[in-house]
Amino acid sequence: MEQRPSLEIESPKGRQWVHVHTESQQRPLTDLLRRANFPLNMRCGGRGICDGCIIELVTGSLTHIPTGQTIIANDTPLPIRSCEHRLNGGAPASLRLPARSLVAYQPLVVTDFSINIPYAHSPLYRTPQINPAFRPIGAAIDIGTTTVVVLLLDLTDGRILAKSAAFNQQMHLGDDVVTRITLCSQNRDGLRQLQDAVANRTIAPLLADAMNQAGVSPDQIVCITIAGNTTMLHIAAGVDPSSMGVAPFTPTFLEHRILSPADLFSPATQPPDGPDSSFIVHRSSFPCSPSAAIHLLPSAAAYIGADLTAGIVASGLRYDPGPSLLVDAGTNGEIILKHADRLFGCATAAGPAFEGAGLSCGIRAGDGAISYITLTNDPLSVHAEVIGQEKNLRPEGLCGSAYIDFLAQARRLGLITPTGRFIRHAIPDSSGLLLPWGKNNTDLAFRIASADGKRPLVVSAVDIAHLLQAKAAIAAGILILLNQVGLDPSHIKRLYLAGGFGTHLNPQHAIDCGMLPGFRPDQILPVGNTALAGAYIAMLDSSIISELAHIGRHMHVVELNLDPNFEATYIDQLCLP
Repeated sequence: MEQRPSLEIESPKGRQWVHVHTESQQRPLTDLLRRANFPLNMRCGGRGICDGCIIELVTGSLTHIPTGQTIIANDTPLPIRSCEHRLNGGAPASLRLPARSLVAYQPLVVTDFSINIPYAHSPLYRTPQINPAFRPIGAAIDIGTTTVVVLLLDLTDGRILAKSAAFNQQMHLGDDVVTRITLCSQNRDGLRQLQDAVANRTIAPLLADAMNQAGVSPDQIVCITIAGNTTMLHIAAGVDPSSMGVAPFTPTFLEHRILSPADLFSPATQPPDGPDSSFIVHRSSFPCSPSAAIHLLPSAAAYIGADLTAGIVASGLRYDPGPSLLVDAGTNGEIILKHADRLFGCATAAGPAFEGAGLSCGIRAGDGAISYITLTNDPLSVHAEVIGQEKNLRPEGLCGSAYIDFLAQARRLGLITPTGRFIRHAIPDSSGLLLPWGKNNTDLAFRIASADGKRPLVVSAVDIAHLLQAKAAIAAGILILLNQVGLDPSHIKRLYLAGGFGTHLNPQHAIDCGMLPGFRPDQILPVGNTALAGAYIAMLDSSIISELAHIGRHMHVVELNLDPNFEATYIDQLCLP
C-alpha cells in the first residue's frame, strides 16, 4: 500500500492537513508547500542563502537535504529553511508558516498615476474601416520585478475600463533580477520557466480578471504595450538575459520590439520543477486576439529599462526645464537627472530591504503589513498603522515605508546613534520596548507591535544596518549624479518620486533619515506608477514610442562603480543625519 505521510500546516489561513504521495517525499518543502497553495519567498531561487523561506517545525522530524541529517522538533518550534528540508520518509510533521515568509497574500500595488504631459489621441491600433462597430481594447502592462499591473482601456476614447494587479510569479524562482539572470545562465530551462511564470501564470490571469471586470472578450484586445526593466523585457520576449549578469552588462536588445501572442504566451505550461503530467495546463487560445500586436517599449541600458524611459515621459521630466530628478527607490534604485537639455541616469544596488527582505519582521506592502509608524516621547510609545486594519486584520510584519518612519523618528528622539545603534538609557526598561534578540540573544530589537499576542514584531539592530546600507545606496546615487554636473540638492526644482514605495513614503522622514539627503519636502512630488502611465500613453499616442527610443539612445548612463567618489560618498551616507 502506498505510504502517504501527513503534513500539518498552520498558517494565517488556519490549520489544514496535506497528504503527500510517496514519489513527492524527496522534494524540498518549498515545492510541496507551493503545490498546496502556500508559496514561500524564494528570493535566492532556493539556494539557501536568503532566509526568505524560513518556517517552523513544530512537531515531528524532517531531513536536512545538504547533509542528510534528521532534524527533530523538541520542546520549542525549530526555525528551518524550507528549501533545505524535505519530509523524513513516511514520518508526519507539523509546520508553522509565518506570514512574512508567504507570498500568497494580496499585494498593495500602485495602479494610480499622474500624467503631467499633453498627448494626442492617435492609438497604435486603428479600427478597420470594414467594421466600424468593432470596439477595440488595449492593455497597458507594467511588469515589475515584484508586481505586475494590467490596465484595460477603450482605444476609441482612451477610457480606462479595468485594472488588475498581482505578484509577479517569477518571485518563486528568485526575488531580484540578478537571481533570475543567474537562473537563466545556470539552468537550461531557466528562461522558459521565467517566461512561463510571467506570461501564463501572471499576465494571462490578470488579463482574464480585467476582462471580466470590463465585460470584454479576448478577441477585442488587439494591442498591448509593456513597460518593465530590461531584464523583465528580455524574459518576456524569450531572450536570454545572461549577458547582463556579467561586465560589461550588455543587453541583447534595447529597441522597441513587437511580439505576437504566440511569442509571449506558450501553448502549454508546466511547473518550474520539471515535467509532471498532473500539473500541465493546455491552452487552446490566447488571453487576447491571436493577431494582437504586443509592444515592448524601448529601454536605455541594461539597468535603466523601459519602466524608466516611460516614467521620464509620463512624469513630465523630459519636458521639465529642470534641473529635476526622477527617483524610483526600489531594489535597483534607478535615478534620472534632467539638466539643461541632457538626461543622466544611473542604477544603484539598494537591494530588497525596502521590500522587507532579509529583515527580522519585514514583509512586502500588503494586507497585514505595518505601513506607518509614529513614535512619541514622554512616555515613549509606538503607534502603528496596518494595511487592512479596517478589516480588523492583525499586523503580520513591517513594510518599507514603516522602516523609513522608524529610522527618522528613532534618530530624532535620540533612541539610536548616527550609526544605528540603540541608546539603551534612552529607552526605559519599564517601557518594555527594547528586547534581547537574535541567536543567543546577542542582538537588540525595538518592539513595534505583536503579531498574535505573543510573537513581537520588531526592528533589530541588524535590521537597521541593512536599512542604512539600502538608504545609503539611494543617497549616494543621487549625490554622485548631481556631482557629475556640479549641482547639489538645493538646485533641484522638482524631485519626482516614482513607484509604490516612493508613493507611500513620508517625504519628511525620507529626508530626515538621509535617503533623500539635503532636500526639502516642497521639492518632492510623488507621481505613482509612472511605468504604467508611460505604457498607457504609448498605447494612445503612437508618437510616444519614438520619443522613448530617442530618450534611450541619448541618455548619458553613469556607471557608479567607475566614479572615483562613489565609495567615499556611499560610506558617508551610511550614517543617519
